Amino acid sequence: MKSITIKGSERESVGKKATKALRNAGKVPCVIYGGEKPLHFSAEELSFKDLVYTPNAHTVVVELEGSKKYNAVMQDIQFHPVTDSILHVDFYQLFKDKEVTMDIPVRLLGNSPGVRNGGRLLFRKRKLAIKALPDNLPDFFDIDISKLKIGGNIAVSTLLKDEFTILHPENTVVVQVKAARNAVLTEEEDEETEEGAEATAEAPAEGGNE
Repeated sequence: MKSITIKGSERESVGKKATKALRNAGKVPCVIYGGEKPLHFSAEELSFKDLVYTPNAHTVVVELEGSKKYNAVMQDIQFHPVTDSILHVDFYQLFKDKEVTMDIPVRLLGNSPGVRNGGRLLFRKRKLAIKALPDNLPDFFDIDISKLKIGGNIAVSTLLKDEFTILHPENTVVVQVKAARNAVLTEEEDEETEEGAEATAEAPAEGGNE
């Protein structure tokens, strides 16, 4: 996974007055958890541009004065409710032998024949939470939808790998194509849709009288 470097300075004081002074100077108070003790530092707000305002996932190298470097991932971020300026950022320190939880973006590749025939593409999960060692964190989940027909879907079960654990049920739908009123069904898709409708009709209604 790609990494972004953020340069900052350790904070000597973490009180409200010192925090307000930092923000007035265009800096963001931050903390790194996961080590022996929390590490408080501050960095210029502009330093977070490529980390925050992007759909991509990145790890971070926090570089502090005195050549101290910490590998980390962003865990939480707080924004001002009116100005949208960054108020605070929490990081979690990475260790090569310790798994970390992270949200990984999903990319759709190709063009769905179901959509070309008028179906509606429903992108259910744009990010997936996973647990993995830092070296096994993927940049993206790439999903090929070039064979996705009307009535079809792609679930988490197709994305499983030994290198990481996906923290969603295997039957979680990531992307699907549903029929629209003006959809043009191929003969095969029409049969699949009819089969799905029959299965639904045969299933007993929940809460019905026995």
